[in-house]
Amino acid sequence: HADMDRSATYEQDYDLWLAGVSAILLALGLIMVASSSIPIAAKNGYIDLYYFWRQVAALLLGVGIGFIILQIPLTVFDRMSSVLLIMGIAFLAFILVPGIGREVNGSIRWLQLGPITIQASEPMKFAVIVYISSYLVRHQTHVQTDFIGFIKPIGVMTLVSALLLLEPDFGAAVVILATTLGMLFLGRVPLVRFSAWSLVALSILASLAMLAPYRVQRLMTFLDPWSDPYDSGFQLTQALIAFGRGEWFGVGLGNSIQKLFYLPEVHTDFLFAVLAEELGMLGTLLVIALFMFLVWRIIYIGSEAQRRGQDFSGYLAYGVALIIGIEA
Repeated sequence: HADMDRSATYEQDYDLWLAGVSAILLALGLIMVASSSIPIAAKNGYIDLYYFWRQVAALLLGVGIGFIILQIPLTVFDRMSSVLLIMGIAFLAFILVPGIGREVNGSIRWLQLGPITIQASEPMKFAVIVYISSYLVRHQTHVQTDFIGFIKPIGVMTLVSALLLLEPDFGAAVVILATTLGMLFLGRVPLVRFSAWSLVALSILASLAMLAPYRVQRLMTFLDPWSDPYDSGFQLTQALIAFGRGEWFGVGLGNSIQKLFYLPEVHTDFLFAVLAEELGMLGTLLVIALFMFLVWRIIYIGSEAQRRGQDFSGYLAYGVALIIGIEA
């Protein structure tokens, strides 16, 4: 009976489908980092698998932190939601202080702690979904019936977005605002009110994008990269060439030509383009399918939690699914 109880508890506590698809994506990521980073490692005077081993170290650190998080009851996060949000906002403001944040390509988004670099928006994403999850549970009736109940979290996210835009990190601001709206929608905000504020948020973000010339340039380049293939459209055209070379089945693992200094940031920002070249259309469809399954599984877990009356856990799962889904 003890063995059966332990088995039942294991099945309830850990979703093997979720763990399995996560493991496959992590393994595929490690393989592609190894394949794409060898030329740049050699150029910088490192051993061939330098960036691969850095990624392995980051993965082990992440798994270790994840194991610690698993030991903390979710009620602790629920009680500390406001504290986590304040800490996240303070961190965003802290890195904007001259001389503290690390500047890369004109943006101040990172804090250097010895060998580790932390991007300020990442802990903020976690703080946001914890805070909104707790808010939806504590003020569920007000969110669904009162204008004030709906606008309060929007106001908080506007402050967070403003700090992100000062870095500037337009992408993170869009992801966090979209995730907040998605969680409020799942919190059963009336459709008319939700639609109206979604249009307002979209209009504000579009206006902010248009105010910065480089964002307008990036949008125009995205629409027609071939209009300037050797300057503003260079990155995107090279990525498209990688996709084209991959055809259906790819040129084979390790055989990418585009990773030989045609694609910038090849082992980070343009990793998917290398995967498309080496593993082809089938490889890209596999990655998309894995992410779709991952997001669906997290939403399923959230719905199961809500069905059992664990609303905070359910909303938290929805928030994680939205963050991962929007970014993917």
